Amino acid sequence: MPLPRRSFLTSALRTGLAASMLPNLLIAQMKRASRPPRILLRGSWQSVNIGDIGHTPGALNLIERHLPEAELTLWPTELGHGAQEFLQKAFPRLKIARGTVESGRPATAELAKAWEDNDLMLHGSSAGFGARAHLAAWHRATGKPYGVFGTTFDPINSSGRNMEGSTLDVRRAQIKALPPTHLDPETRWIVDKADFVFARETTTRDYLKAQGVRTAILEYGPDTQLAMNLTDHPRGDAYRAANGLEEGKFICVIPRLRYTPYYSVNNTSRRPGDDAKDAINNRTTEGDHAKLREMIVAYVRNTGNKVMACGEMTYQVQMAKEVLVDPLPAEVKKNVVWRDSYWMPDEAASIYSRAECVVSVECHSPLISIHNGTPAFYVRQPTDTCKGQMYRDMGAEDWLFEIDETRGPQLWARLESIHRDPAKAKAKAKTIMAFVQARQKRMVDALREAVTRV
Repeated sequence: MPLPRRSFLTSALRTGLAASMLPNLLIAQMKRASRPPRILLRGSWQSVNIGDIGHTPGALNLIERHLPEAELTLWPTELGHGAQEFLQKAFPRLKIARGTVESGRPATAELAKAWEDNDLMLHGSSAGFGARAHLAAWHRATGKPYGVFGTTFDPINSSGRNMEGSTLDVRRAQIKALPPTHLDPETRWIVDKADFVFARETTTRDYLKAQGVRTAILEYGPDTQLAMNLTDHPRGDAYRAANGLEEGKFICVIPRLRYTPYYSVNNTSRRPGDDAKDAINNRTTEGDHAKLREMIVAYVRNTGNKVMACGEMTYQVQMAKEVLVDPLPAEVKKNVVWRDSYWMPDEAASIYSRAECVVSVECHSPLISIHNGTPAFYVRQPTDTCKGQMYRDMGAEDWLFEIDETRGPQLWARLESIHRDPAKAKAKAKTIMAFVQARQKRMVDALREAVTRV
C-alpha cells in the first residue's frame, strides 16, 4: 500500500530508497497532496435490472454527501437501456472509463489512465463480489488501496440445483458449518489486502470472520441501493395520473422467476445448467405467483384500491402480465394496471414513493421503496442467495417472507395491517432508514480514511 503523504520522506530515507528515485516519487506525492482524492468506482454490473443500475447512483450519492471533495470515475460493466444517460444527467461531473483487464493490466487506454489517475478502487454493491479479480489486478499493478461497499459473498453454490427448503436460516446454518479453510486462497488474499470490506448482510460478514480473514475493517454495510436518492416525479406523476393510481391508494407487485433466464434476457447462447434451471422455473412459477394473486384479490376486494403489476428486470415486464394480471378474476382485473415498459430507477422510485406498499419477489424494489418512506415486502425464493438477510439486519424482518413458507392470506394479513395504520408503517420505514444512513456514513468514513492515506 502506498505510504501516507506525511511520512513518505521519512520512511523512504529509513528504508534506504535510492536518492535518485526520491525526486520523482516526491513530486508524485506532492501532486496528490495538492488535489482532491480520486476514487474509481467499479460497478454498474448490468442494466437489465433497476437494482443493478441503482447501486451506482447510491454509492455516488453517499460519496458526494460525505466526501464532497472527491473526484469520481465509474468503471462500468454495462450501461445500456438509458442507464448511462440517467447517470450522467444526475452526476454531470462523473467520468466514465470503460475497458477490460488482460494479463493483469487494463486493455484500453481510458481504463489505463483511470488506473493511473485514481487513488483508490471501490468495489460497489453486488450479489457475488464479482469484480474481486479486478481489485487484485489493480493492487498488484499499482500498489494502490481498494475497498468494498456492501456486497454479498454467498459460498453455497445453488446454480442449477433444486434449493427447496433453502430458507435464510437453512442457508446461514450451511454457511456457518463450512470449515475455516473453505475460502479459496486468492479470494482470501484479496479480502486480506483490502483497506475495508463492508458486507451488505451479516451472513457474509460472519462467514468471512469465521474464515479468519485479516482485513482491518470487516463490518456490516447496507446495500448502496438504499442511498439512491433520485426520483423523477414529473414522469412518475404523469404515469399515475394517466392510469388512475391515486397516491396512497395502490400497491405495486413485482414477479420473479426462481432463475433469471439470462440467455433470453441478453440474447446469448444457452449454457450448461440452463435446462435444469428452466425446469425448476416451469415447475414453480405458477405456485409462487398464485400466492401473490391471492393477496391482490383480497386487497382489491377489501379496499377497492388499485394494483400496479410491474417489473424490476426487463424480462419481468411481460411476465407481470402473464402471471399476475391475466389469471385474475374479471372484477379484480379492472383495478389492476399493467406497466408494459421498462423504466429507470428514478421513475420507479417516484411511483413506489406514492404507493401504499410494494410487494416484490425481487430484492431491490423494496429497498427503493423503503428509502422513499414506503413500506415494502420482500418475498424471497429459496434459489436466491443469502442477501435477503439484509432485511433482518436493517430491522425489516416483519416485511420479509420465505415464499415456500408463505401463503396468500398471510401476505394479505400483513398488508391489511399496513392499510389499517399506514402512519405506523411509514414510521417504521423511517426508523429503518435512520439506522441504514448511520451505517452508510460509517462506510464513507472508512473510505475517507483509506484514500487520505495515499
